[in-house]
Formats: sequence, structure tokens, C-alpha cells
Amino acid sequence: MSINNTSRMQELALHKFHIPVMGLAYTIDSPIKVARFGISSVISIVEDRLVEMMRKTYYPSINKTYFPITTQEADYRAKRITDYLNLVNTIVQGQVDKLRDAAFEAGSEIVKYFEMLPEDSTVKKLYRQMMELDCQAEKEKLQERLRKLIRPGSIDVNIMTKLDLEHPAKDGTIQPDSSEAVAALRGYVKSDLADSSVVFSAGMNPRLYNYLENCPELDMDEAGSFTKKIIIKVSDYRSALIQGKYLAKKGLWVSEFRVESGLNCGGHAFATDGYLLGPILEEFRRNRGELIQSLFDIYNAALERKGKAGLRQAPAMIFSVQGGIGTASEDNLLHEYYGMESTGWGTPFLLVPEATTVDEDTLKKLSAAREDDIALSHHSPLGVRFHYLKGTTSDQERKERILQGKPGSPCTEKHLASNTEFTKEPICTASIKYQQLKIEQLKTMDLPEQELNRQINLVLDKECLCVGLSNSAAINYHQTFVKNLDAVTICPGPNIVNFSKVVSLQAMVNHIYGRTNLLMNTRRSHMFVAELNLYIDYLSEELGNEKQEELTPKKKKFYAGFYQNIKDGINYYKGLALISETEKAQFLKDLEYAEVALDCVNYQYALNLN
Repeated sequence: MSINNTSRMQELALHKFHIPVMGLAYTIDSPIKVARFGISSVISIVEDRLVEMMRKTYYPSINKTYFPITTQEADYRAKRITDYLNLVNTIVQGQVDKLRDAAFEAGSEIVKYFEMLPEDSTVKKLYRQMMELDCQAEKEKLQERLRKLIRPGSIDVNIMTKLDLEHPAKDGTIQPDSSEAVAALRGYVKSDLADSSVVFSAGMNPRLYNYLENCPELDMDEAGSFTKKIIIKVSDYRSALIQGKYLAKKGLWVSEFRVESGLNCGGHAFATDGYLLGPILEEFRRNRGELIQSLFDIYNAALERKGKAGLRQAPAMIFSVQGGIGTASEDNLLHEYYGMESTGWGTPFLLVPEATTVDEDTLKKLSAAREDDIALSHHSPLGVRFHYLKGTTSDQERKERILQGKPGSPCTEKHLASNTEFTKEPICTASIKYQQLKIEQLKTMDLPEQELNRQINLVLDKECLCVGLSNSAAINYHQTFVKNLDAVTICPGPNIVNFSKVVSLQAMVNHIYGRTNLLMNTRRSHMFVAELNLYIDYLSEELGNEKQEELTPKKKKFYAGFYQNIKDGINYYKGLALISETEKAQFLKDLEYAEVALDCVNYQYALNLN
């Protein structure tokens, strides 16, 4: 039995990269911008008010009347999402039909489609062959063949599993399967999208995963493929195994595991216990077949338990990676050595208006961003570290409210309302109500002044993300998201400092495939080294915030393990012979500097970590 049946999915991917979900607004309409060129991208569907705003924005583009789906309608969240995804699909299909009919002439979209493909693509080679023909009849014959090979990129959606708040009805009752993540999933599976995927991020949500069994749209069809697939975003091999088994027992197949760097990424950063991306990918590389086999055995048994026919071979499964990729050389390493079928290029695309939706003011701030402008902050109400661009209008607004003695934000969306420390009904830690109550409490705790100020600052750091991460689209399309709230938050990864100018879609794709170089930072470290340094800084900060005299044996053991995992990662990188010769000397030198910095952290806190 074959357990490495990825050929079908590889055939479906003309490009070797994808654009991951970014914020709420930044990729909300990316498929409308890039899918016709064969580029896959991911929409966040958690913020249904934003989705509704985008319905209003785009219905005129297909000459149809926009009819609001109001909050008074039953299951309005799912209905909004279904209708928006259908609208996006309709627009993309129309674009593809128009592109197929375009003339093969300089500057046309059909030429742009084929020119952007990677050089090793069989379709690209066929296109090059057509361009070299002298016989017009033969040329036109090959052009017709090429037209038939045009295929849009996948229109995928993202559901952050942690965002699954229950919303009671007006009478206070909770409707079955009405939580945010479950409603979003229902909205997706009821859509017209085909050859599409739902990406689950931020860990396992049993309620959401259990609901998947109620979605026959995720089952294999009679042809042995999936029209709607499951992708799980994971931080390591163990997470893939656990979540994959959980779903396989329910007769659900994971078609892709999307590995993301713990710290070298945009948005929320879920730090691993010091495990670095290279060693994590090495574990996937070595155990890929074993993972597919073990999940297939469980999946097949589940199918038979449900009275369905067992399979002779595992369905297609691919592996992808994202987080801090910046050069064609790094991209090639991930594909050629680690066997990743796709790589996620997120943050650089924030500087590509043809691909993402960023307002002009924020675009200028991103272009000018330097290392000190990007913070691994405490701004997220989820209590998870959050990469953040300083100086945005949202950052300015938060500070002005503090200076006026009115900290906190109006909580209109409540997607991150999860705290019940002071109230029966969950509230958001970025809200005015929570921050007032928490600061009052802290002032009664007789804390040393330094500790009191630190605790208060952690409270004041929290910022409304629901509105801040949505407003860029409202500004760009001259819409109102939430009345009187127009500040913008943006969450690029640290990699943004290496890209300092707004560029075209074609220029960025050419950079990814090594046909041009857009890097503005000539001193940029390799992506593995950049992540390594982020982990060392993270460990140092965490230890600095600990009261050393109060460190329990359990915590000491945790930090010792964290340190050792980083140390092991450095040793792994020293033996990585696949770094190109032009990069190798600097790579090894950077590892040496990082190892000294790590040992200094160990020595500074005298934890006997060796």
C-alpha cells in the first residue's frame, strides 16, 4: 500500500507557496486579488461583521444588489460567511474565465499568469515552448492547450479555534452549535467552494472538532478525493500526531499539516518549549511515512466502524511550513531537503497591495519599520504573545486613553471576551470595564511599587484586536466597520524589517522564485538564525520577569529543558550541510554568536542549566 500519495495534491498546486491568513482584514479579500493567477490564500472568517461589510463592498462588482443579513436572522453568522464565500467564488470564477479568453500579448493577465509560475513547473515549460515557436498555427494550438491548463489558486479559510465564544439569544438561552467557531465552520462547509480547505489554528478545540463529524462535506467523495479539506496548523510533530489521531478516530482525514514557527511569525506567537523550526522539520522529514501510516490505520478503521468501505491506500497528505522565510535559497531548502510541498509567505505580502488589504497610512509605517518598531508584545487579550507594529493609530489611541485616565477600549465585537475574574458574563481584558476593575484591585494588594507598576502596565498593554485588525479594509473601501472607531492594528512578523518598499505582485513572486531580489536589509540573518535569536531573547525575558527566589523546582526544570532544547537546536544547525556555500560561513558565525548569548543567559540567572 502506498502511504505517500501526494501526487493529486501536488498536481493541484501550480505555485509552490501560499499566502497565509493575516489579521482579520489583511487577507479578507486576497483570493479576489490573487486566486486567478493560481495563487492560494487564506481568509479569516471569525469576524462576521467584517464579512458582512465585505459583502456590501463586493456585490456591486458583479452587478447584483446587496441584501443585508442582519443579526435578527437565525444562524446569521454562518449565513454571512456562506454567502461571502460564494460571492468570492463567483468573482474568482468570472476573473478566470476572462483571463482564459485574454490575448497572449505583453501586459495581459494571461501572460502574467504564466510568467509568474516557477521555472520548474511543467506548465511554465510548456508556456516557454509556445513562446519560442515561429509557426503561428502551432503557436495558437499550444495556446489553446495552455488556456485549458489555467486553474485558480485555492480559496481557503482560517478558524482560530480559541475564538469560540457562546452568544446567548435575547432570552438568555444558548442555541445548540451556535458558538463562533462552530458557526464559522458551518458557514464554510455550506459554501460553494471546491478544492478548498479550512485551516484550524491555535490548538485543539474538542467542541469544534466533534462538530466536524456533522459535516459530510468534509468526507471523501466517490472519486476518492475531497472537495473541502482539513488543514491543521501545528507547532511540532507531537501536535500533528495528537490532533491527527483525534480526527482520524472520527473518520476525518487531515489533508495537510501546516508547520509554523513558534516565534518567527506574524500575529499571535505560540512559543514552543525551546524547540526550533529546523529540528522540528527534521522530525517531520524522518517520520513522515510513519505519521501518514499511523493516521491512515486509525482513519480506515473508523470508516469501517461507520459502515463505509475501507481504503487500500492513504488519501493524499501534504506538509507545508511558514514563518520568517525571506529568500529563494531558504525556500528551496524547505522544499528540497525537508520535503515541504508548500511554503507560506505572509509578512512580505503586506507590502503588496495587489495581494493584501492594508490602508495607506499603515502601509507607510510598514515600509519604514525597523527592528525596534516590531515588538513581541503583551497586547493580545488572549494572554498570548503578539507580534505588533508600534506607532499605529491603534497604538496611539491606546496611549491617549491612558493619558486621559480612561484606559481600555469599547468592546463592541466581544470575540476575545473570555475573562470572568470580576463578572459572571465573560468580558475582554482590553475592555474599559475590565481594566478599571483590575487596576482598582491591584492598587489594594499592597504590592511593591515596582511590581505594582509592572502589573498595571501589563493590564494597560491589552488592546482591542477585533476592531483594530478589521479597520484597514473599512478605510480602504470607504466603509464603516464600527461607528466612531477607526484605529488600525497590524501584526507583521519580524521579517518585515527586511522588506522596505511597496512592490507589485509579480515582483514579490519573482523574489520568491529567485528571479529578483527585494531584500533591503543586506545584514539579514538566515531564517533559522533569526528564529533562534528570538527564542534566546524570549527565554531571557521570561527569566527576567521571574523572582529568582521564588523559582520552584518545577519551573527550574522547565527552564532547564527550554535552554537544552535551544542548545540541541544549535548543534543540529551546525551539522546542517545543506546551507549553500555562499551562506555557510556567515551562518556558522551567527550560530556561534547565538550560542554565546544563550550561555550568557544561563550564566546570568545561575540556574545550573548545564
